[in-house]
Amino acid sequence: MPPRKTEQLYAMEKTLDALPLSEAASAIARANVEAAQAVEACSSVIAKGAAVMAAAIRNGGTLYYAAAGSSGLMAAADGMELGGTFGIPTRQVKILMAGGIPTTADMPGDVEDESHGLATALETIGSKDCLVVVSASGDTRYAVKAAELAKAAGTPIIAIANNENAALFDLANHAIFLNTPPEILSGSTRLGAGTAQKIALNSLSTLMGVELGHVYRGRMVNLHADNEKLHMRARRIVQEIADVDEAGASHALKTADNDVKVACLIASGVESREEAQAILRSEEGRVDRAMARLELTST
Repeated sequence: MPPRKTEQLYAMEKTLDALPLSEAASAIARANVEAAQAVEACSSVIAKGAAVMAAAIRNGGTLYYAAAGSSGLMAAADGMELGGTFGIPTRQVKILMAGGIPTTADMPGDVEDESHGLATALETIGSKDCLVVVSASGDTRYAVKAAELAKAAGTPIIAIANNENAALFDLANHAIFLNTPPEILSGSTRLGAGTAQKIALNSLSTLMGVELGHVYRGRMVNLHADNEKLHMRARRIVQEIADVDEAGASHALKTADNDVKVACLIASGVESREEAQAILRSEEGRVDRAMARLELTST
């Protein structure tokens, strides 16, 4: 039986160790670009998966990420950014990684074959939730077990893998096959496969934000500003959307208790935070609809 694609040797005249470092660096960059191109073929299923993720968040469910090894790091990085980028409450995001999320450089590989604790971690998972499960090989035992538990609970499953006949795909509602080439360092799926996984995960969560109305004119209007950089970004967003100066944006944000969506409406002429909140509620939190409503009433 031939090795899985993720374990095969990358096709090139000389292997990395036979090249000068500068040429090897260029080869690694080209291989990663080639791997990244595999994501575009999955655009349709990624869009469908993002809608399922948005439905879970909108309906008060939980978005679960489950993976092991380097795939787990990719999944964790995506999940950890959802609060700051889109204001998703942390209680609605759970990250499950084989062996736990590492706090040191030690990331043992044997935990990928274990599923200890998964049943407890997923004991409350149900149909209103969503599981995003990632595995380069597609048959990592930890990832497969998480998918099996979720399927038994009636949970929608989005599976990301880099091998065509992945076991995860048999369990998934939305199968994202990233047809990446073999790794330029054979079997090191933190390289091309990981690059494609990150793009796919970022695409899923960003499109989820769009579906939830947390993106307006290319800006993250539901960001959670908890440092000076993000406070500056929030002010700039309000300035640009409402066409006001920095002082006007700062005043609107203060009145809105730093809620960027509400601040955009206040800076655009809404008189109070309560009125702005009511408008957003009636428009399902979508700034585009709320701003269009303001434009209609002002004409």
